Amino acid sequence: MKLTKYNKKRDFNKTKEPKGIEKKSKSKNLSFVIQHHLARKDHYDLRLEYKGVYISFAVPKGPSFKTTDKRLAVRVEDHPLSYGNFEGTIPKGEYGAGTVMLFDKGTWQPYKDKKVDFTNGPVKFSLNGKRFKGKWALIKFKDDNWLLIKEKDEFVKNTNINKFKTSIKTGRTIKEIEKNITPLDNSIKLTNPQKIIFKKEKITKEDIFNYYKLIGDRMMPFLDNRLISTVRCPNGNLSNTFFMKHLNSESPYLGKKLLKNKDEEKSEYYYIKDINGLLSEVQMNSFEYHIWGSKQNKLKSPDILVFDLDPDEKLSLESVRNGVKDLKKILDNLNLKSYLKTSGGKGYHIYIPLKSTSWKKCEQIAENISSLMVLNHPDKYTTNMRKEKRNKKIFIDYFRNKEGATSVAPYSLRLKEGATISCPIKWSELETIKPNSITIKNIKDRLKKKNPWEDFFC
Repeated sequence: MKLTKYNKKRDFNKTKEPKGIEKKSKSKNLSFVIQHHLARKDHYDLRLEYKGVYISFAVPKGPSFKTTDKRLAVRVEDHPLSYGNFEGTIPKGEYGAGTVMLFDKGTWQPYKDKKVDFTNGPVKFSLNGKRFKGKWALIKFKDDNWLLIKEKDEFVKNTNINKFKTSIKTGRTIKEIEKNITPLDNSIKLTNPQKIIFKKEKITKEDIFNYYKLIGDRMMPFLDNRLISTVRCPNGNLSNTFFMKHLNSESPYLGKKLLKNKDEEKSEYYYIKDINGLLSEVQMNSFEYHIWGSKQNKLKSPDILVFDLDPDEKLSLESVRNGVKDLKKILDNLNLKSYLKTSGGKGYHIYIPLKSTSWKKCEQIAENISSLMVLNHPDKYTTNMRKEKRNKKIFIDYFRNKEGATSVAPYSLRLKEGATISCPIKWSELETIKPNSITIKNIKDRLKKKNPWEDFFC
């Protein structure tokens, strides 16, 4: 099999690269693709369709537009034709780990000698792509090492390949691909953009739309592939909102998941695929986002544990901050790395990333830690949900850690007075940032600083 070597080098449970399956194209024309591959060594991959696979060459400096340049081209394993659409990241530890950008694509054909010899060469061919056109030659000189040379024609030019910075597929830079930033779909249009949502603050639907557009690259890792519930505000009246957790509209940017309840009744839940899904939800007046603690393709394996510290209204801010500190001490003693964010309301939230576990274990851990808080300080904390039991106490809400439960997503707007944000902060900022002090109007300054949760999923 031509693709045996390709398949042996990859673990398809880890990489999103396509599996190696030989498949002849239905087109009469032969395709080619050039991919910019920012790996351990930056290079370009030239792939020429031939007999059901891509004959592939790694070109360290990339193809040249000049006839005077002789570029090294190293023959590597054949690739499947489906690789011609691949763009994304290959995880660390995997073969070819790094970022792949679709740099050029089109058709190719041999010229002069119609018999193509990829064993001994030479191979003379012409390209008809978006960026590369005209004649080239591949000359073999030793083992798998070839030379890629531009031949004289009307497409010779004094242009450096580095002038092209973006993907021909998505328009993204290599850094945007690395961060999984999806290009915006300009076809998503707002209806009633000037509708006032927050009357006192004079914040419009368009302001909210622009906020989520701005925050997308930081927020999407927490929305990506997770079932969600949203809070909708259809009439611009904050007193008339409702939770939305079932899919009631079709969108190419939304995914759906069919789940059964206790009565075996089926309901369609949904998740946001990318930034365009988030913006399309804003268009539908969904302004606040709550997420599951597991991904939809691994529903039984939570990867986030959440504590919500919800104080009685009589308590001082100092008491709330001391409660956060008490909880962090326990987490530190258990070697659980934790992350802090404002709730956008009265308290703070603490998130803990998890590796392979079950909902039962997740809930048990959360309950044990919360019970320990109450045991150590019964006069300060409670795990009783009833508000009358919270008199001068902080409610340690660990119930967010059950299958099907949700917590407000990092960077989500809260539909509360002030247009507050549930915003990730550094632990060192606990004493200076109030739970409701970060708003849609002042968050821009924070985004200029390093992301405090940058390593959350690492």
